[in-house]
Amino acid sequence: MAATAMALGSPARVFAQTPGPGPVMSALGAHMSAAGARALPAEITEHAKYHLLDTLAAMISGSELPPGQAAQRYISERGAKGAMTVVASDLTAGPADAALANGVMAHADETDDSHNESRSHPGCSVVPAALAAGEEFGIDGATLLRAVTLGYDIGTRVAMAMGGADFSYASSLSTHSIAGTFGAAAAASCAAGLDAQQMRWALDYTAQQSSGFIAWRRDTDHIEKAFVFAGMPARNGVTSALLVKTGWNGVDDIFSGADNFFAAYAPKAQPDRLIEKLGERYEIARTDIKKWTVGSPIQAPLDGIEAIRGNKPFEADQVRRVTVRLAPSVAKVVDNRDIPDICLQHMVAVMLLDKTVSFRGAHDKPRMLDAAALHERAKVNLVYDEELAQLLPVRVTVVEIELSDGSLLTERITAVRGTPRNPMTRAEVMNKSRDLTAPVLGRDKSDRLIETVFGIESVADIRSLRPLLQRG
Repeated sequence: MAATAMALGSPARVFAQTPGPGPVMSALGAHMSAAGARALPAEITEHAKYHLLDTLAAMISGSELPPGQAAQRYISERGAKGAMTVVASDLTAGPADAALANGVMAHADETDDSHNESRSHPGCSVVPAALAAGEEFGIDGATLLRAVTLGYDIGTRVAMAMGGADFSYASSLSTHSIAGTFGAAAAASCAAGLDAQQMRWALDYTAQQSSGFIAWRRDTDHIEKAFVFAGMPARNGVTSALLVKTGWNGVDDIFSGADNFFAAYAPKAQPDRLIEKLGERYEIARTDIKKWTVGSPIQAPLDGIEAIRGNKPFEADQVRRVTVRLAPSVAKVVDNRDIPDICLQHMVAVMLLDKTVSFRGAHDKPRMLDAAALHERAKVNLVYDEELAQLLPVRVTVVEIELSDGSLLTERITAVRGTPRNPMTRAEVMNKSRDLTAPVLGRDKSDRLIETVFGIESVADIRSLRPLLQRG
């Protein structure tokens, strides 16, 4: 063996035969293989419907943004063949390409959901992968929900085992695409009906395809970020499932033994976290849904203004000054940015004028130069508050509104609407989804899509969803 290695120009090395999967991987593979037939608790089923609808809505609205347009152009110009749905278009593609395009659309901006502890955006990769693989294998609606739920459970747990947010902050790597890739693979593999051993092999191929370089932070158009967070993970996850489904084998336990995933990426990882309360604690219920289609640091300020206005109605011309207090590291992300949905000052101005912030309002860049918006924006004072930094990772926000009559209205937000500590209602999720989808699909089709998702258990073949997801 050594002579062969030297002849190939590689250093001689002895590779030990792996004895088989360890206890963590054995439990993980068994859980994943049974997920497609395992009934979900009623509460988790409701959460899964929220996140499925929220992500489909993000895809549809994202289709009109530059990353979504780039994704559709890629499919159209490549002439990709296949019968899988590319949402908000008249295009179809093969499973991997459809997952790529739909993933990019799902994270075309900051509309999609997020999981705080793993520092990841599960839905934008998991749902496109589950949809593409589900269409390929003709699964029913109940299985789609279970596949999506499994994807949230596995992707986030891989990232948390690596160290989650602590790993992401301390490393040149990011957990966003890593969590997304494993989550997408789990969802697609569930849709493909892989058995326990095949699940382990699918995780092996997923590890080989995972990456987490943070160069996307230099992306100015959100196109690369959409690829890294969603399109690439969704595509790679589907690829892992399809490879194994066609008979490929692989390493039985990529999470332990020689040269394992954690040894390469996170030597201080805690692999036991992969199965911590698996089947008891569902990560989809711990994932945030954004009420407002704006950057995360702006969620709480808009919550604060809405709460103040609910207690004492006022008009924009009655406002003398708005002060928003944020932790410094949070404030700098949204301080006078040139993109409307991540510019706090502009979003506060829109909120004052419109009494809400719609998807269209959050993405109307020309309005940033509108005289009325600029007038209100001049009233906004963003304070970098060191005291609030002591409360991180909980993002506490204080909003103060001074009216022209001298009254001072204050609201302290400690739990943003849409987070597990302050969850949105079904009606709020529906309203957000309608705001995102109706301008693209039309009000009637938007309402039928929402109704269908909340009754997804009655869908015998998810391929029947296509007319509700595409234009025309």
